[in-house]
Amino acid sequence: MKNYREIEFGLGDIENAVKELKSHKDLVKGTFNGQILYSDIDDMDSAYKKVTGKTKAEFDEAEEQRQIEYKRQQKEHEEAIPKLTIEWVEKGKKILDKKHHKLWTKIVPVRLGDLYQGMELGNCLEIVEQLNKGTEFEKVKPLIEDKGHSGMSFALVCSMVRKFADRGNEFVESLDF
Repeated sequence: MKNYREIEFGLGDIENAVKELKSHKDLVKGTFNGQILYSDIDDMDSAYKKVTGKTKAEFDEAEEQRQIEYKRQQKEHEEAIPKLTIEWVEKGKKILDKKHHKLWTKIVPVRLGDLYQGMELGNCLEIVEQLNKGTEFEKVKPLIEDKGHSGMSFALVCSMVRKFADRGNEFVESLDF
C-alpha cells in the first residue's frame, strides 16, 4: 500500500490541482470538490473524469455549449424587454394601488434589464397582492422565504415590497432573515 502525504489545494480549477499534484517529488494526494486526486495516478483527463464525469475535452466542449446557450438566452431576453415591460406594467396596475403606478412603470424596464431579469417583479406583486387583501403575515412569508433567493434578490424584493405595499414595512420587519 502506497503512503501518500495529504496536501491542500489552493484556489483554482482542476488544472491547477493536477499541476499542484505533479509539482511534488513525493507521493501526495488532495481532495478537490469531494474527490481524492493522487499525484502518481491522476493525469488531466482522469482528474476531470473523477470530478466532472467528463474528460477535459468533453468538459471544455460542454462549457462552450453552455456559454453559447447562455448568450443566446441573454440576447433573447434583451430583445423581449419592450414586450415584457408592457406585460409587467399591466400586471402591476392590476395589483398595485394607483399611487404606485408611475414608479412601477419606471422601475419595470430597469428590473427586466438586471441580473435577475425581472424575477423579483413577480415575487413582489405576489406578496403585495396578498398584503393588500389583508392576508396574515405568517401566510405571506412563504411567498418570499421559500423562493431560494440569494441575499441580494431577497433584499431587492423586500425593498420593493416596502415601497409598493401599505403594510410592506411591517411585513418585511416580521421576516426571519
